Amino acid sequence: MANYGRHDPETGLPLRVLDFLKSLDTIVDAAISQRVDLVIFAGDAYKDRAPAPTFQREWGKRIVRLSQAKIPTLLLVGNHDLSPAAGRAHAIQEFDTLQVPFIKVLDKPQFLSPSDLWETPAQVIAMPWITRSGLMASLGMSGTDTTEIFSNLETRISGIVEEYINEADKTLPLILTAHASVEGATFGMERMVMLGSDLVLPTSLVKDPRLDYVAMGHIHKPQDVNEGNHPPVIYPGSIERIDFGEAKDDKFYIIAEVERGRAQVEWKKIEGTRRFVEGKAVLTSDENVTGFLKSKLPKDLSDAIVRLTVEYPREWDALIDESELRKFAADAFEFHLVKRPKAEARVRIPEGQVVSSMSPLDLLGQYFDSAKVSDKDGLQKLAQEIISDESPSP
Repeated sequence: MANYGRHDPETGLPLRVLDFLKSLDTIVDAAISQRVDLVIFAGDAYKDRAPAPTFQREWGKRIVRLSQAKIPTLLLVGNHDLSPAAGRAHAIQEFDTLQVPFIKVLDKPQFLSPSDLWETPAQVIAMPWITRSGLMASLGMSGTDTTEIFSNLETRISGIVEEYINEADKTLPLILTAHASVEGATFGMERMVMLGSDLVLPTSLVKDPRLDYVAMGHIHKPQDVNEGNHPPVIYPGSIERIDFGEAKDDKFYIIAEVERGRAQVEWKKIEGTRRFVEGKAVLTSDENVTGFLKSKLPKDLSDAIVRLTVEYPREWDALIDESELRKFAADAFEFHLVKRPKAEARVRIPEGQVVSSMSPLDLLGQYFDSAKVSDKDGLQKLAQEIISDESPSP
């Protein structure tokens, strides 16, 4: 994500991209230092399917470190990694194409046994972001079968997962990883910008006690959808704050000890993530406006992304000293002032006049005056023509 801030003069990368890379380094360092048996990335490596080559290089450096450490790593394809055009490569295709050791890209529903995981003593059911066409292709279905698939995609996926569970070794831990929404999960603000319609997995599917751990991607808000029960259904969330909808969210990665019938989850907070600070103000007095607005923000804004939203009567616009506010927020990483002027909602009728005695054109003229419409005469003339055309014939 590079939606805020400046570029680093040394690397040329946006500073916000460096924020995400710093968090990713924290996760890779932990995986290597603790010699974990398996790393699961549950999708959405980039903002979109066509990342800049420089971003691909930096992402690739981190994944190759896991490969060099001989840590089996599963990369699930998310909705932001996929192209809407059929047949086009997804954003993390190169790891599959180049057959990078110990890295497996999961771009279709599949079951992975220990032999598929470099003899890791575990089993994984993988459900990347599913499109109807992609599911049909993975199942070898023809165009004549589209009605069945389109009408109940979730039911079909539940059936596939059930088949995988039945073929699993009952003595080894079984993990489900999916890039999808789950019934009952809490969305952050990214719900506003998701591409396409969500695939929603039923709770009965992800909370199946025959599963030992469920690693979910797609929703940015960290949560356990099955808290206190088995299996844990974990959305670790985004590794850095994406927008102000995540301003108060801490960021985590997960280290889980998974055995057959048991899973212990440790939420590892990512330290040093970029702060998002949001202030909201409603002006009800025209005295000391700048001082009042400053009071709506904390004194320490250093290196934070800051947004101040102000609602005020339109005629007080000149009282808001934007330059003074920017000086106050000089230590911030970035400062946004969002001004929301409000016009007088009611049109006031002159004293002594009765609404019922006024013609539609008179009322319209009254509204144009209150709204300070610049081309009042032209609009009045157009309104006269419309009203005349709509008048009933004698």
